[in-house]
Amino acid sequence: MNAGAEKGVALRRNVQVSLTVNGEPVEVSFAPYKTLLEVLREDLGLTGTKHGCELGECGACAVLVDGEPVLSCLMLAIECEGRAVQTIEGLASGTRLHPLQAAFADHGGSQCGYCTPGMVMTAKGLLDHDPNPSRETIKEAIAGNICRCTGYNQIVEAIEEAAQEMRKAK
Repeated sequence: MNAGAEKGVALRRNVQVSLTVNGEPVEVSFAPYKTLLEVLREDLGLTGTKHGCELGECGACAVLVDGEPVLSCLMLAIECEGRAVQTIEGLASGTRLHPLQAAFADHGGSQCGYCTPGMVMTAKGLLDHDPNPSRETIKEAIAGNICRCTGYNQIVEAIEEAAQEMRKAK
C-alpha cells in the first residue's frame, strides 16, 4: 500500500467523462482538476480554443456549452458530463465556412486571430438566441472578449452581416 493511502490522503486518479463535442460523442479521461480549456486543447487536440489570461477576463477561450457561451478556462471539465460542447472547429460544415467565419474573413474581423475563436463562439451564442440583434446588443454580448488589434468595428460589422446571412438561410 502506498504511504499516502495509509495516512488517508486521497490519491489523484483520472476521471472519465462522456460528453458531446462538436456533435460527436466523446469519452475522455483526465485529472479531475483540469479545466475544460485544458481538456479541449491537451486531451482532445482541439487547439482552436485559445489559452489567454486563464482568469476569465479576455474571452479567448469562449466555447458553447449546451448552446451558451462559457469561458472554458473557468469551467472544470468534470462539469461537462453529459453536456454538449461546441468549439470553433465544429462550426464549418466540411469546406463550407459558417456565416460568422466567412463574415469575419470578409470584414477583416481578425488580424492576429488570437481572440477570433472566442469572439466567433460568443457571437454564435448570441445569434442562436437573438437572430436579429441590435448593434448595442452585439457590443454587449462581446464586451467580455478582448481584441487588441481590430478596434471592434470590423467585428461588430461581421456579426451584423453574419446575422443577416443566417436569417436569409432559414
